[in-house]
Amino acid sequence: MVEDILKDAEERMQAAIRILEEELKRVRTGRASPALVEHITIDYYGIPTPLIQLAAITAPEPRMLIIKPFDPKTLPQIERAIMTSDLGVNPSNDGKQIRLVFPPLTEERRRELVRLVAQRVEHTRVSIRNVRRDAIRDLRDLEDEGMISEDERYRAEKQVNELTEKYIEKVEQIAERKEKEILEQ
Repeated sequence: MVEDILKDAEERMQAAIRILEEELKRVRTGRASPALVEHITIDYYGIPTPLIQLAAITAPEPRMLIIKPFDPKTLPQIERAIMTSDLGVNPSNDGKQIRLVFPPLTEERRRELVRLVAQRVEHTRVSIRNVRRDAIRDLRDLEDEGMISEDERYRAEKQVNELTEKYIEKVEQIAERKEKEILEQ
């Protein structure tokens, strides 16, 4: 039972880290990355479809993305979806593919992105702490029901706290790496 609680807590903490990494992929840095546009949804014959399923996305240069639709008829919808997204770039359509040229980030925009990363990181820290709180509550419930002793609960709580520290440290490393990526010119 204690092992199940610890395993569940670790899985939930890992999930929080994965979600953070996915969110941070979408934060624009000095380089263009296909992850910036993969999540944009396009109305494909009445069905909202992620761009990654409709086109090949490449980054031939550090500040450029090329989007080649598998079906050329979707080009206008893709172009419209990019224009209405929060990317802040104008697509260039040559009839076969779309080019996105990303201007260099200003210092002010870089600071805004760092603040955005800090908010997402703090949200992940809170999620991990909530997992810890839930696990400790479950351990105390087991003790109250007489299924484990106080010593077992104490040892398990210590393991939960060590797990929490380990994942908070991972979050810090991810944040540091992303902030460095954003601030480099």
